[in-house]
Amino acid sequence: MRKKLAAITLAAITAMSMMTGCGSQKTDGYTIGISQFAEHGSLDNCREGFLAGLEEEGIKEGENLTVMYDNAQTDTGTSSTIADKYVSSKVDMICAIATPSAMSAYNSCMNTDIPVIYTAVSDPVSAGLAKEDGTSVGNITGTSDALAVSEQLQMIRQDATKIGILYTTSEANSVSTIEEYKKYAPDYGFEIVESGINVQADVEMAAVNLAGKVDCINNLTDNTVVNALQTVINAATQAGIPVFGSEVEQVKAGCVASMGLEYFELGKQTGRMAAKVLKGEAKASDMNYEVISEPSLYVNTAAAQKIGLTLPDGFADGAYQSFDEIIVE
Repeated sequence: MRKKLAAITLAAITAMSMMTGCGSQKTDGYTIGISQFAEHGSLDNCREGFLAGLEEEGIKEGENLTVMYDNAQTDTGTSSTIADKYVSSKVDMICAIATPSAMSAYNSCMNTDIPVIYTAVSDPVSAGLAKEDGTSVGNITGTSDALAVSEQLQMIRQDATKIGILYTTSEANSVSTIEEYKKYAPDYGFEIVESGINVQADVEMAAVNLAGKVDCINNLTDNTVVNALQTVINAATQAGIPVFGSEVEQVKAGCVASMGLEYFELGKQTGRMAAKVLKGEAKASDMNYEVISEPSLYVNTAAAQKIGLTLPDGFADGAYQSFDEIIVE
């Protein structure tokens, strides 16, 4: 099991010296500040993949790389504080994991020469991090975890007509993804029933209310909702309906299935991009953002059995990965 780094709270961030971060001891070489918006499996995998991608290119933590790592715990104010700290520390690069952290890092670095490399940003254009043609808006680039909406809709059982989606209204990536689902849902005979929340405390009531109106719930990569995924799954289980995830960690945790991305590989792709910038082989401002084009099917047979859902014949056999237990960390 890949080890997880401890999260840093806002109080800890403001208390620590502006030259001190969480991570390896200072070494000669590069210094990267990694700002992660939330602490959950997919974003953790992105971070670990990012470091693995750098290492593949000869940039290794503890040898020629110093890492400062902070977690905003889904607080946008904290993500801004983290980015400002990295700028004051004169890091060589900021790696921003998830849309709010990427937006904060871009704003903090706008009048500096510090490049920003982001990952797990579903819609860089809507977030103001890229132009319509994929080119950068400044000294920033990275990778997108844009969801495979059509493939996900094809996967969802065909006897469903109403799909519920819970999302955070302040997360730009979620808002744009909702629009994608609305665009493609009629092609598959589905109706999207959305429910917006403001903070994590809203999730339980919203999930219970939503579960009573729909045939299934489709979970996005919305950071606030993913942090409360078990609350969503519990509400759906009580209503006897499945929850479909957007990536492997959600499926492992109890979603029935997903046509999703492998976030460790997404992180590695980001790390390779970052290495080019650090080595002077390319400028972030000249690099289009990149995406992983092929989603993979993940299935959890235990989650299906829990609600008495019969999966189509051969469905699990065709999965990239299939799980027969629910793993909640």
